[in-house]
Amino acid sequence: MLKALADRLAEAFAERMHLHVRKELWGYAPDEQLTNEALIKEEYRGIRPAPGYPACPDHSLKPVLFNLLDATHRTGITLTESFAMLPTAAVSGFYFGHPQAEYFGVARIGEDQVADYAERRGLELDKARQYLRPNLNE
Repeated sequence: MLKALADRLAEAFAERMHLHVRKELWGYAPDEQLTNEALIKEEYRGIRPAPGYPACPDHSLKPVLFNLLDATHRTGITLTESFAMLPTAAVSGFYFGHPQAEYFGVARIGEDQVADYAERRGLELDKARQYLRPNLNE
């Protein structure tokens, strides 16, 4: 029960931070007043995709994010060698405020896409396959 509560609080805090960014830090939605139903339908401007979720299936991007934010030093949250966050009741993600930004899911990935991704990330092809395995078209 405690783990479930911690997970829910982490997700709620992420939603609250996204609201803070939209209304105050970036200020592109200062008068936003959304109902719970509107929030569930994602009627706000901007998205916050997270490594490991459908729009961003590659967990190996977490170290990039952690390094940019000095996250371990600032929060005490660490990453395992498989990129899981400890403590587990933690969330990370990228914020995009563009009006046309929408959530999406990455579907099946073909070998040509894996090769392109590996090249753009500077990864060995086998490492890219490992990171994208759940989405591979095998």
